[in-house]
Amino acid sequence: MGVQDTRRKLDPLFDPGSLAIVGASPDSWYASRITENLTSYGYDGDLYLVNPNREEAWDRECYDSVSALPEVVDLVVVVVPREYVVDVVRESGEAGIPAALVITTGFSEADERGAELEAELEATIAEYDISVAGPNCIGLANAQAGTVLTGLCSRKPQPGNIGLASQSGALSFATFFENAADEDTHFSHVVSTGNEVDQSLVDYVEYMSANPDVEVICTYIEGVTEPRRFIEVARETVATGTPVLAVKVGSSDVAQAAAESHTGSLTGNDAVWDAAFGQAGIERVPDIPDLTTRAQAHAAFDPPDSNRVCVASTSGGLATLLADLAEDRGLELPALTDRTETALLEMDDLLTFGELHNPVDIRAAGAEVLTEVAEKLFADDSFDAYVFGIGLSAVDEDADAIADRLLEVGEMTDDPVIFLWTGRTEPDELDDPQPYERVRAEYPLFYEPGKSIDALASLVRFDEARDRLVGRPPFELDERPPTDLPSDSTLTWSQSTSLLEDYGLDLPATRSATSSEEAARYASQIGTPVVMKVDSPDVAHRNHIGAVRVGVDSPAEAQRAYEEIVANVFEHDSEATIEGVLVQEMVDSGVEALVGASQDPNLGPVVTLGSGGTQVEALQDTTHLVAPFGKGDAYGALNRTDIPDKFDHEFGSDASLDSLARLITKVGNLVTKRRDVAELDLNPVMVRPDRSVCVDALVRTE
Repeated sequence: MGVQDTRRKLDPLFDPGSLAIVGASPDSWYASRITENLTSYGYDGDLYLVNPNREEAWDRECYDSVSALPEVVDLVVVVVPREYVVDVVRESGEAGIPAALVITTGFSEADERGAELEAELEATIAEYDISVAGPNCIGLANAQAGTVLTGLCSRKPQPGNIGLASQSGALSFATFFENAADEDTHFSHVVSTGNEVDQSLVDYVEYMSANPDVEVICTYIEGVTEPRRFIEVARETVATGTPVLAVKVGSSDVAQAAAESHTGSLTGNDAVWDAAFGQAGIERVPDIPDLTTRAQAHAAFDPPDSNRVCVASTSGGLATLLADLAEDRGLELPALTDRTETALLEMDDLLTFGELHNPVDIRAAGAEVLTEVAEKLFADDSFDAYVFGIGLSAVDEDADAIADRLLEVGEMTDDPVIFLWTGRTEPDELDDPQPYERVRAEYPLFYEPGKSIDALASLVRFDEARDRLVGRPPFELDERPPTDLPSDSTLTWSQSTSLLEDYGLDLPATRSATSSEEAARYASQIGTPVVMKVDSPDVAHRNHIGAVRVGVDSPAEAQRAYEEIVANVFEHDSEATIEGVLVQEMVDSGVEALVGASQDPNLGPVVTLGSGGTQVEALQDTTHLVAPFGKGDAYGALNRTDIPDKFDHEFGSDASLDSLARLITKVGNLVTKRRDVAELDLNPVMVRPDRSVCVDALVRTE
């Protein structure tokens, strides 16, 4: 679905010029709350009530049916028992109504009958091409347009610049909306996605991304019905300048890949989601408060030009804590210039002696001269973002003056300025508003050091992600091609070699011996020492059964190794098929890496990489990439492993990992083009500056 199509389908839901509430009754808790919220929160479109059992409600006429309405409305809000929902939607479709919001519960989330009704609803939606939100949802709100279609909204939403799509109904309004409103943080759109029988989380994100009023999009995710489309839509959203933040909860229903390969045992569901989010530029956050506090910063500020931060605080301990938190999150704290340090030290009211550094300890007295301190720090070109930490009461008489100065500081620069106020917030007398509340009404205000630095780091990460994603190709998958590989099989070495070489992977010189005499001859031809290993579809892990010999250094030893390997295989499995014993060039120097791939049932082809060798599961040094991807993504993934450090230690800091990055990209291309490859395990890949060689390969097909 394109953006224009998404807007056509969702505009009637979020901005209806007219609507009807079907099932409207003062006796129905939810229907009455929706109706009362609409009227009391200022909906200015035409509002109709449909209830065949009443003549009027709320001093409005009640109509017997949708078809009896005096006009074709933009939207019907359905709050009737589940047995009648399909009929209402069908009648709405027949009347030409473009959209329906189905609040009613009791569908697939409830029981078998509910699942049957949901299937009927889906078929009806398709038949009439009507756009449906829900069922089993709490509703939605568009504060920019003044449309509030939910019963769980205790106050009128104020228009903001944060969009929210939540797969939890109660959290969307009772938690996200209400908690944010308490902090003077306001949403442009809030939607509870419900069962997503038609419009889904992806559609809502795409819709909000095209709205100029939306500065940042928040998502609460339990499961995604169209994962690759979600990733692609989010990536395009980030690339065009709108951050996407996500809380992802629950365990995925993605089946683990078969553990026959190292890749299968190392690919965790949550780890794959992390990889997909990272590639799309989605920032995954740990909890609901993190989502709203970081969104505040994105709605208030453009990203800084760099990660160079100045921290100033009235408390030396708080300043040091903030500096540590900043460095942990990859933010840089450059030193003050001599000129700035001198200017601050010459301030009589600052009561600072000796020398000053970044972080800047301005002591409690610095709260009296905040604007002067800020002026000198803003004049220093070393910084592109600032954190001011106030470790004093936020509610007393002095706090009133501090609030005035913080508001002045916020107006003095266009750079991001993060305000942290850690002092008391409960006054003796509840005068309104409190000093700190005056600040948060104009600027994001944080009460916890970690949250404040996380918000600033989020701004920096978004800028990096946006720059990285511009111009990247989409996550497009080819149609599955006709396969020339045996299905549901572990490929032999010759079959694997043919496949891998087709995609440009570097393999060691190899011969397949079917006798001990051939093994001796091939060892002589290749040049000793050689590696020897069985080639059998019945042996996945050769090392485990003694079917590998390394460092075979003469033809005579090759002859003996052949006989031992065959004997060990038959001892393990007397009916094993042996295609031959491979005699292989010994690549005995380099850093061992694992490069694997599998087909995730939801996200499609996923590449796994990390440190290789026989102890790969114990190392747990792996990361993932959703294919296809470019060499830049491959380098980014490599930097999340220990491979670069090992490589630098082995070959020096000037040596290039380019050959491995190219190999990883080729593997991504292979599993994108060849969807019949269920698992691919290249372990070890011997990595050198001049080449990365796939010493061993396991390929399993669907």
